[in-house]
Amino acid sequence: MTDRLLDPIYDVAIIGGGVNGCGIARDAAGRGASVVLFEQGDFAGATSSASTKLIHGGLRYLEYYEFRLVREALMEREVLWAIAPHIIRPLRFVLPHHDGLRPAWLLRLGLFLYDHLGGRKLLPATRTLDLTTDPAGAPLREGFARGFEYSDCWVEDSRLVVLNALDAAERGADIRPRCRVVSAERAADHWRIETEQDGVRGTARARVLVNAAGPWVHEVLAKVVRANSPANVRLVQGSHIVVRKLYDHDRAYIFQNADGRIIFAIPYERDFTLIGTTDRDYQGGPGSKPSASPEEIAYLCAAASEYFKAPVTPDQVVWTYSGVRPLYDDGASRAQEATRDYVLELDDGEGRPPLLSVFGGKITTYRRLAEHAVEKLKAYLPGADKPSWTGRAPLPGGDFGVADQPRVVAQLKRAHPWLDEALARRLVVAYGTRALRLLDGARSAGDLGRVFGADLTEAEVLYLMREEWARSAEDVLWRRSKLGLRFTPDEVAALDAFMREAAQNGRTQLMGAPAAPRMAAGGHA
Repeated sequence: MTDRLLDPIYDVAIIGGGVNGCGIARDAAGRGASVVLFEQGDFAGATSSASTKLIHGGLRYLEYYEFRLVREALMEREVLWAIAPHIIRPLRFVLPHHDGLRPAWLLRLGLFLYDHLGGRKLLPATRTLDLTTDPAGAPLREGFARGFEYSDCWVEDSRLVVLNALDAAERGADIRPRCRVVSAERAADHWRIETEQDGVRGTARARVLVNAAGPWVHEVLAKVVRANSPANVRLVQGSHIVVRKLYDHDRAYIFQNADGRIIFAIPYERDFTLIGTTDRDYQGGPGSKPSASPEEIAYLCAAASEYFKAPVTPDQVVWTYSGVRPLYDDGASRAQEATRDYVLELDDGEGRPPLLSVFGGKITTYRRLAEHAVEKLKAYLPGADKPSWTGRAPLPGGDFGVADQPRVVAQLKRAHPWLDEALARRLVVAYGTRALRLLDGARSAGDLGRVFGADLTEAEVLYLMREEWARSAEDVLWRRSKLGLRFTPDEVAALDAFMREAAQNGRTQLMGAPAAPRMAAGGHA
């Protein structure tokens, strides 16, 4: 019996469970296409969880005349905030000015463009600060008298990825984490895809293949698809450090460095400050895991210490993380100058089943990238010519107004009066209105079961296993949350043991098992 009789044909198969792959899956599934997505590890397991956590236009990209990219990104800030107000929030940035770097008139011009280029409606406009009297000046060294304050947004980046995957699944997509694509070969009218999941080989078929593998995009082309591509990707490493809270107010800083780079210092997880990022060409192989080098840590500490009164030193660092940005190689001489724009390369010559490869991009513009990807495939995907929709439909749990988060917390407290206020706020920030689903049936704190550390309960862990594909403590503590900052090694080990036992004993049904796709729009499968 041939695989044609065994495997139904999906309209599109996507390789890569980062923000771009999950965004494309959501968009295509919402337009009626049958979708399967393969991710070799956990969602947001690489670049998409290693960002600076910003939904921003990219003020410094104006210097490189990236006006189209900046405008698109600026427009996306309020769109994404509206569809995910639980995991995205506005954030004010303070830019201290001092002589010797960019002149004040240039900064004012850039900020004027920043305010007006993207159709800003809700985010507050730029203003000038007197840092000798404003609280934002208190943590800074003497000599900073003037600054500028502007708006961007903060995002829980890995949760953004998971929620896109979840929404795609709820719209009929077959979402398969921890499923590696071994090979993909063209047949007459479809792709035949071989996979491996938990040691078990499988096959799937799809009319269209999307390569959204991020840092592995070229590896997929060379080793999985065995196709040549004229486009190239430049792997750029960005590292961040986290230290104990450096100041008490809720604004972020953007600092100009003498080398022309900028870094951010951002309030993080209530008790910490996030500092980043570096920009350097990645020296490791595609399969290796990047980490912050001693030189990068020293660089970020020194850069922050140029501005803060209290020096920031490497011994204060409590956590570091690094990501590899797969930037489109435009021939820029320095990593920091490489474009953050994206390129979609379609290989569909001679009537062959099409292959779309995604190069570059940034988390802020993932939704527009997904729209453009689906529209580029409109000749092959049913529903691709339907109007765009992802900018209007909320992501799971985000069905409330941008100013209504306190109301959702109060609603959760009314439904569960015994709930601790801080836990209620954290659950709403993570899950939005779906916090009610997580707590469904609980009549007391005891009903939430064991507390593993911080305020992470058995009920929340089982919810994440059941609803969000979590399988290990790392999935829960570093990608579904950042509670890992507050866990001891013993607590991590205990959580891992519980999750293994829960999966083995069937206490929860893990999502992500292969399922039959929906019928394609033409009625053929």
